[in-house]
Amino acid sequence: MLFDGVCVLCTWWTRFLTRYDVNHKFLLCSIQSPEGLDILAWAGIPVDDVNTMLYVSNNTAYTRSDAFIEVMGQLGLPWSLARILKIVPRFFRNACYNFIAHNRYRFFGRSDVCMMPTPENQSRFLKSQTAKS
Repeated sequence: MLFDGVCVLCTWWTRFLTRYDVNHKFLLCSIQSPEGLDILAWAGIPVDDVNTMLYVSNNTAYTRSDAFIEVMGQLGLPWSLARILKIVPRFFRNACYNFIAHNRYRFFGRSDVCMMPTPENQSRFLKSQTAKS
Protein backbone atom coordinates (compact mmCIF):
# COMPACT_ATOMS: atom_id res chain seq x y z
CA MET A 1 0.00 0.00 0.00
CA LEU A 2 1.57 3.25 -1.13
CA PHE A 3 0.73 6.50 0.63
CA ASP A 4 1.78 10.14 0.42
CA GLY A 5 4.12 10.49 3.39
CA VAL A 6 3.65 14.26 3.77
CA CYS A 7 -0.16 14.26 3.51
CA VAL A 8 -1.94 14.54 6.87
CA LEU A 9 -4.94 12.54 5.60
CA CYS A 10 -2.64 9.81 4.24
CA THR A 11 -0.76 9.68 7.53
CA TRP A 12 -4.08 9.24 9.33
CA TRP A 13 -4.91 6.44 6.85
CA THR A 14 -1.66 4.58 7.62
CA ARG A 15 -2.34 4.86 11.35
CA PHE A 16 -5.83 3.51 10.75
CA LEU A 17 -4.38 0.55 8.84
CA THR A 18 -1.75 -0.26 11.44
CA ARG A 19 -4.47 -0.21 14.09
CA TYR A 20 -7.14 -2.27 12.31
CA ASP A 21 -5.01 -4.58 10.16
CA VAL A 22 -4.67 -7.01 13.05
CA ASN A 23 -3.45 -9.83 10.78
CA HIS A 24 -0.67 -7.64 9.33
CA LYS A 25 -1.80 -8.20 5.74
CA PHE A 26 -0.53 -4.87 4.46
CA LEU A 27 2.96 -3.49 4.00
CA LEU A 28 3.04 0.29 3.81
CA CYS A 29 5.40 2.40 1.75
CA SER A 30 5.72 6.14 1.18
CA ILE A 31 5.52 7.33 -2.43
CA GLN A 32 8.46 9.61 -1.64
CA SER A 33 10.77 6.70 -0.85
CA PRO A 34 12.98 5.04 -3.49
CA GLU A 35 10.93 1.86 -3.07
CA GLY A 36 7.69 3.80 -3.51
CA LEU A 37 8.97 5.46 -6.67
CA ASP A 38 9.96 2.04 -8.05
CA ILE A 39 6.50 0.65 -7.33
CA LEU A 40 4.83 3.65 -8.98
CA ALA A 41 6.98 3.13 -12.07
CA TRP A 42 6.12 -0.59 -12.11
CA ALA A 43 2.41 0.30 -11.97
CA GLY A 44 2.81 2.90 -14.73
CA ILE A 45 1.77 5.81 -12.54
CA PRO A 46 3.55 9.12 -13.25
CA VAL A 47 5.64 10.11 -10.25
CA ASP A 48 5.42 13.87 -10.81
CA ASP A 49 1.78 14.26 -9.69
CA VAL A 50 0.58 11.32 -7.65
CA ASN A 51 -3.00 11.79 -6.51
CA THR A 52 -3.98 8.20 -5.98
CA MET A 53 -3.78 5.48 -3.41
CA LEU A 54 -2.03 2.42 -4.79
CA TYR A 55 -2.54 -1.05 -3.44
CA VAL A 56 -0.72 -4.00 -5.00
CA SER A 57 -1.87 -7.55 -4.39
CA ASN A 58 -0.83 -10.64 -6.37
CA ASN A 59 0.78 -8.48 -9.08
CA THR A 60 -2.44 -6.51 -9.55
CA ALA A 61 -2.38 -2.77 -8.97
CA TYR A 62 -5.52 -1.19 -7.56
CA THR A 63 -5.90 2.59 -7.59
CA ARG A 64 -8.29 5.22 -6.32
CA SER A 65 -11.62 3.94 -5.01
CA ASP A 66 -10.82 0.36 -6.07
CA ALA A 67 -7.75 0.41 -3.81
CA PHE A 68 -9.78 1.78 -0.91
CA ILE A 69 -12.51 -0.85 -1.33
CA GLU A 70 -9.99 -3.71 -1.69
CA VAL A 71 -8.15 -2.69 1.47
CA MET A 72 -11.27 -2.06 3.54
CA GLY A 73 -12.69 -5.38 2.37
CA GLN A 74 -9.78 -7.22 3.96
CA LEU A 75 -9.95 -5.59 7.38
CA GLY A 76 -12.86 -7.54 8.82
CA LEU A 77 -16.13 -6.27 10.21
CA PRO A 78 -17.34 -3.56 10.26
CA TRP A 79 -14.77 -2.20 7.78
CA SER A 80 -15.28 -4.97 5.22
CA LEU A 81 -18.83 -3.72 4.70
CA ALA A 82 -17.24 -1.04 2.50
CA ARG A 83 -17.31 -3.66 -0.27
CA ILE A 84 -20.89 -2.59 -0.83
CA LEU A 85 -19.44 0.52 -2.50
CA LYS A 86 -18.65 -1.63 -5.54
CA ILE A 87 -22.28 -1.26 -6.57
CA VAL A 88 -21.64 2.46 -7.16
CA PRO A 89 -20.34 3.01 -10.70
CA ARG A 90 -16.54 3.37 -10.76
CA PHE A 91 -16.64 6.71 -12.62
CA PHE A 92 -18.70 8.22 -9.79
CA ARG A 93 -16.61 6.62 -7.01
CA ASN A 94 -13.42 7.84 -8.66
CA ALA A 95 -14.83 11.34 -9.21
CA CYS A 96 -15.45 11.58 -5.46
CA TYR A 97 -12.03 10.06 -4.72
CA ASN A 98 -10.31 12.46 -7.14
CA PHE A 99 -11.99 15.49 -5.55
CA ILE A 100 -10.65 14.55 -2.13
CA ALA A 101 -7.22 13.52 -3.48
CA HIS A 102 -6.70 16.75 -5.42
CA ASN A 103 -7.70 18.84 -2.41
CA ARG A 104 -6.16 16.74 0.38
CA TYR A 105 -3.48 19.29 1.32
CA ARG A 106 -6.01 22.13 1.39
CA PHE A 107 -8.58 20.15 3.41
CA PHE A 108 -6.30 18.22 5.77
CA GLY A 109 -2.87 19.85 5.59
CA ARG A 110 0.64 18.90 4.64
CA SER A 111 3.59 17.99 6.82
CA ASP A 112 7.08 19.33 6.23
CA VAL A 113 8.57 15.87 6.72
CA CYS A 114 7.63 12.38 5.64
CA MET A 115 5.91 10.26 8.27
CA MET A 116 8.25 7.81 9.96
CA PRO A 117 7.00 4.54 11.41
CA THR A 118 7.04 4.11 15.15
CA PRO A 119 9.39 1.42 16.50
CA GLU A 120 6.45 -0.91 17.20
CA ASN A 121 5.16 -0.47 13.62
CA GLN A 122 8.52 -0.66 11.85
CA SER A 123 7.79 -4.15 10.49
CA ARG A 124 4.58 -2.84 8.86
CA PHE A 125 6.57 -0.64 6.46
CA LEU A 126 8.42 -1.80 3.38
CA LYS A 127 11.43 0.17 4.58
CA SER A 128 12.02 3.23 6.73
CA GLN A 129 11.15 6.16 4.53
CA THR A 130 12.81 9.48 4.07
CA ALA A 131 11.30 12.13 1.86
CA LYS A 132 13.04 13.03 -1.38
CA SER A 133 14.06 16.66 -1.68
